[in-house]
Amino acid sequence: MTDATHDFDLFVIGGGSGGVRAARLAALSGAKVGLAEEYRMGGTCVIRGCVPKKFMVYASKYGKDIKKAAGYGWSTGEVSYDHSAFATAMHAEVDRLSGIYFRNLKNAGVEIFEDRAEFVDKNTLRLKNSGKTVTAKKILVAVGGRPWRPSPEELPGVEHTITSDEIFHLEELPKHLVIAGGGYIAVEFAHVFAGLGVPTCLVYRGEEVLRGFDADVRTEVHEGLKEAGVQVITGTVFEKIEKRDGADLPLHLTMTNGHTLDCDVIMMGVGRRPNTEGLGCENAGVELNEKGAIPVNEWSKTDVDTVWAVGDVTDRVALTPVAIREGHAFAETEFYDKPWHFDHSDIPTAVFTQPEVGTVGMTEADARKEFGEIDIYKTRFKPMKNALNGDQTRILMKLVVRASDEKVLGVHIVGDDAAEMIQMVGIAVKMGATKPDFDRTCALHPSSAEELVTMRQKWIPDVQAT
Repeated sequence: MTDATHDFDLFVIGGGSGGVRAARLAALSGAKVGLAEEYRMGGTCVIRGCVPKKFMVYASKYGKDIKKAAGYGWSTGEVSYDHSAFATAMHAEVDRLSGIYFRNLKNAGVEIFEDRAEFVDKNTLRLKNSGKTVTAKKILVAVGGRPWRPSPEELPGVEHTITSDEIFHLEELPKHLVIAGGGYIAVEFAHVFAGLGVPTCLVYRGEEVLRGFDADVRTEVHEGLKEAGVQVITGTVFEKIEKRDGADLPLHLTMTNGHTLDCDVIMMGVGRRPNTEGLGCENAGVELNEKGAIPVNEWSKTDVDTVWAVGDVTDRVALTPVAIREGHAFAETEFYDKPWHFDHSDIPTAVFTQPEVGTVGMTEADARKEFGEIDIYKTRFKPMKNALNGDQTRILMKLVVRASDEKVLGVHIVGDDAAEMIQMVGIAVKMGATKPDFDRTCALHPSSAEELVTMRQKWIPDVQAT
């Protein structure tokens, strides 16, 4: 299969989940495949994203779980948290997973370059550290994204902040943490550090966190942050940051509303950008959009006939499983003569707040805008396990249903185990299940999930007479 006119049939830039899946499958087809990764295998998810973050979520919950166990007859002595011990275990597991990615590529026959690759032209790449050039018949860009921070001109003192990349490497817990942002990353870490006993403040320019999510989900999470002890300041952004050497809380933060805070760690969680800077896309004729992303069609192909891109660098859906499926589809299409492309609709996703969010399909607002008449079914209840443990947290469940044919367009859950539930519900939504299909499904009792198939009463919004 090897094209003798080039060094490689396929060269992949980036060793994250999407790039690794594509490279490994292509190599197993008999193609000659190279891959360049300048840091460690595994990409954002394994190294500095969802995997270590989920470990931190688990760590932050155990303290509360120990206290709640008293309601079920358990008694415990003094408990304490050792951040160093946890961090050591977490990083060891991350190293193990990264090693698996590396070995899987090697075993598949992929030639690995621990270097940064940059375009020379549409078929040629330069390895930055070694200076070596390689050619490939096909090139796949899978370099992911990176945290965004404003410039020093936009935010004086921004150099005193960290991002989600660095927060995993804090040697000790902050004395007072301030987080900027209201998306996935910001709200998850706010819950994590509040759960570890750190005084935590979240600053967000909007009115409620998680822009783009269903309105009921946003309200539930926003209030949940406050219930968790997070100080939530909305309607403002950072104006400047000053460092005061020798102070117990050395960072003095001023916001545009005039409010000030003193803290020792500030994390910018205000979004991510495609990691295309310095990639030399212009040398290959690949044009970037206004966000620095690589535009592609449904087949993950650019306007250049030799270049494809998958994952966060395309700014489609920035989720690891999506990148994996995009990389898989690319490999089977181009190297197995099995053409298919990934369908980006109805993707189940979770936000690991406490309690967590699970969602799939359309929000109520989007459904009303597209289809007009919509039926809503929702419930809010205390789960059975909280009956004895003193926890007042409730679960929200919501179904968005098209009135004309009763198709379930969206399902939204906020509560313990929401992520586990939404994965299963996602199958039904993807298959086009209707509300009667949900109704015909027998409840599993006692469980929280049974509420998904027992909601019968349509929700009618309160309307004030005028």
